[in-house]
This record gives sequence, structure tokens and C-alpha cells, in this order.
Amino acid sequence: MTSPLISLLLPTRGRPILVERLLRSIAETTSQPERVEVILYVDEDDTGSHYLDSEDVSVVRIIGPKMSMGGYNTACLARAQGDIIILANDDMIIQTPDWDGKVVEMDAEFIDKIYLSYSNDLNKRRSLCTFPILSRCSCELLVEPYPAAYRGAFIDVHLFDIFKRLQHAGFDRIRYLDDVVFEHLHYRTGKAVYDETYKKRARFEDDWTFISMADGRSTGAKRLLSTLQGEVLPTFKKAECYDYLPLGIPGVVSYFWSKFLFNKELPLRWRAFLGYWFIGRYLAARGYLWPFVQ
Repeated sequence: MTSPLISLLLPTRGRPILVERLLRSIAETTSQPERVEVILYVDEDDTGSHYLDSEDVSVVRIIGPKMSMGGYNTACLARAQGDIIILANDDMIIQTPDWDGKVVEMDAEFIDKIYLSYSNDLNKRRSLCTFPILSRCSCELLVEPYPAAYRGAFIDVHLFDIFKRLQHAGFDRIRYLDDVVFEHLHYRTGKAVYDETYKKRARFEDDWTFISMADGRSTGAKRLLSTLQGEVLPTFKKAECYDYLPLGIPGVVSYFWSKFLFNKELPLRWRAFLGYWFIGRYLAARGYLWPFVQ
């Protein structure tokens, strides 16, 4: 049988040297480079990155306007040919020889192709799918796996939450690949310089986006669940994104608990984690607990 094609989606800005480093790591570790493609999105005004390419792996360049991170990844997905879709960062490198073979083996475990997999980033490790891996089937069922509302973060948490709901409903389709290392060379781990790209990202700007899109994640999980159970798919409805800020710390704490702790679609431990985490992020954003979170 022909091995599935793997597409890595790679938005980048102002980091041609890092992209070249990542492309080298892909070339050095991929066992079947003809079955791997990199879909690269570069901003129109980032002319220093327009030349990026590789002699060893297929690179599809998209040069377009500035967008949100969700918008970038959605544009890359539209151009991708792969059966397996991986979100990549320009501040990562692949460390594991034959990583592509291991990903294909994982994909083959699921006949229905409904799963969320992720590698070991040597930072968050098992606790978060930093570089999420989805099948094309899962992407199509979710319709908008990478919502454009996310400006710079939380796409990984968004997907993790969807599959946590599916797990709680009795279908554990989350697979952590501990022996596949996609190392995240982030400045917070001391592995990178705090450059202009990092500086321009607002650390907490997507918190309220994630909270407001809970109904969209619920619908996504139900579409996956209906497929697994052979039922009629719920109609996809684009999640409404809004900013809502309760008054005062007591109001915020109450609001977060109502959104997370009492949501019975989620496993209890995940509910508790989200509640405490977002309260901590709220306090950190206002200087009460800085630096509370990674």
C-alpha cells in the first residue's frame, strides 16, 4: 500500500534562519521525503522569507496578507494534499529518525481516521498537544479545525478540548507519541532569543476567545461522536466569538467555574485544570501572580 502523504502546515514571519533549520531537520530525519510536504505561509511584506525552499522536501509557498494564526493555518490546510496534517512552528526542530514512519503507524491504528495525536515537544510533553496531528478526515468533520478567531495561540488547547470531550463520551482517540520528538525551541525554555516575532504576540489575547468558543468545541466533538456511532451528523454552526469580562476577581472566578467546572461534557480533571489555569492566567495578566504560567 502507498504510504499516506504528510503535510506540515508552517506559518512564519521574520524567521528565515529558523525555517531553514527546521527544513534541514526534516530532511535529516524523514525516511520517505517524497511522502512529506511543507505548506509555508509567508506575509507579503516579509520579503526576506519569500525565497524559502528546500532541495530535499517539497515546499509549497503561500505569500499573502497578514492574518490570524488560525487564518494562516486554515489557508495552509486549503493547499495541503496530505492525508495526515501536522501543525508546525518555525521555532521547532524534528529530532527523531523515521518520525514519519512512526506517525504513519499511528495513523494506521485508526480505520475510521478519527484521532488527535501529538509528539513530545520536550517542554509540555504529554500535558498538551503543542504540535497537533490530525487526519484529513478529522479536519473535514470539524470543518474549521483551526478557527480564524485565534489570533496567536490556543489552537492546540482548542483541539485537545474537543478530543477530551470525545474521550469523556467513551472514545479515547488521543495518542501521545513520546518517542517522536518535535523539540520546541521556545524562548521561555531558554532555547531561543526573545525576538521581534515573540515580542509582537500578546500573551493573553486569546483567553476569552477560547472561553467564548466552547459551544463550537461541543459541536465539533458531537460531529466526531456521531460519526463513530454511525449517527446523523449534527449541522455545523460557526462558533460565535465574543469578549466578555466580568467585573472584579470574584466575578471572574465565578464565571470561570461556571464555564469549566460545571461542564459535564468534559472529564473532571480537565475541567478543574482549565478552571484553575484560566483564573491564574487572568491574575497573571493583571500582574497579581506574574509569572504564573508558562
